[in-house]
Amino acid sequence: MKKHTLILLSFLMSIFMLSCAPVSRAQTKDIPIHARAAVLMDGSTQRILYGKNETERLPMASTTKIMTCLYTLEHGRLTDIVTISDKAASAPKVRLGAPAGSRFLLSDLLYALMLESDNDAAIAIAEHVSGSVEQFCIDMTNEARDYGCFRTSFQTPNGLDSDDHYTTCYDLALITCRALENRKFRSIIKEREYTIKDLKHKRCYSLNNKDRFLDLYPDSIGVKTGFTSKAGYCFVGAVEKKEHYLISVVLGSGWPPNRSWKWEDTKQLMNYGTKNYSLQKIVLNKEIPGTIAVNCGQKNNCPVKGHESIQMLLSPEDHVSIKTDIPDTITAPVYKNDRIGTVTVMINNTKYRQYPVVAARGIARTDFFFYLGILLQSL
Repeated sequence: MKKHTLILLSFLMSIFMLSCAPVSRAQTKDIPIHARAAVLMDGSTQRILYGKNETERLPMASTTKIMTCLYTLEHGRLTDIVTISDKAASAPKVRLGAPAGSRFLLSDLLYALMLESDNDAAIAIAEHVSGSVEQFCIDMTNEARDYGCFRTSFQTPNGLDSDDHYTTCYDLALITCRALENRKFRSIIKEREYTIKDLKHKRCYSLNNKDRFLDLYPDSIGVKTGFTSKAGYCFVGAVEKKEHYLISVVLGSGWPPNRSWKWEDTKQLMNYGTKNYSLQKIVLNKEIPGTIAVNCGQKNNCPVKGHESIQMLLSPEDHVSIKTDIPDTITAPVYKNDRIGTVTVMINNTKYRQYPVVAARGIARTDFFFYLGILLQSL
């Protein structure tokens, strides 16, 4: 390959990696955790509050089912009736154990998926929603890309080990952020017990939530456990405080007999977040002028607007500054909601997020008929 072609490919790859980089990361301290990789995220802003190997691709076991549940909630019809196939009925444990031909409401199978982590429920859901397990995994992977998860690949809907089945702590936290926006998802993961019914055989199945974190930490709302021989013990946790979420992910948090390490790691992460961070308001509009002068416009000034404020978790060590990029004048025509400039939030001298400043109304450009109207009014 020619030298200049290699240089071009290298440049394009660097651009791609930058586009996949995680959102601004806080200055973090060492936390004594067992997990191979971990992350603590501000669920409202996706800012990383703590990270350990958070962008390393790793197997994630049944935490996969967060995406399985979310994709089904957003693309399936919960009132559909799902028939358990031979393939679903033969799934390995953990499973609901319903025989082939059993029929359940799709919404009920989501409880089996998330509370008991039933692998047969995952397969039945995938086959119903996308026609096959393979297509469902393709659909989930593509959906994750839309969330900004570029280091995630789904090969199974239940998280059983596969060479091309992986994610990162960061990606999994992003998926969980999206899932917690769904009211039905939050309702499912918080249930302690639930009963579902096989509509064909009239048999009921009692489900119990296997997420001990619900009882281990104040304000916990879930989210999902996982274990395979390849992934080790995994857990995605969430704590809700004043409609603001702390989201933690631990992957590879020990192997048998260290079943409790995932809980210890998660409590360490949550304690770090609650002790060192508090919800604070950042005012953005104080640096935005009320109007901007307009050249060649039928009005001399155009009112502008932007985000008034944002709320985010900050530590005492975080330094926040605001930078504006707004011109002194603009040229007509100006259309309502045209982007005029930007307000950038800087945290510890690093760009965190940029917000648009837009025209609050339209301003037409001057023309012959405009000046003619002025002349006639003066007569």
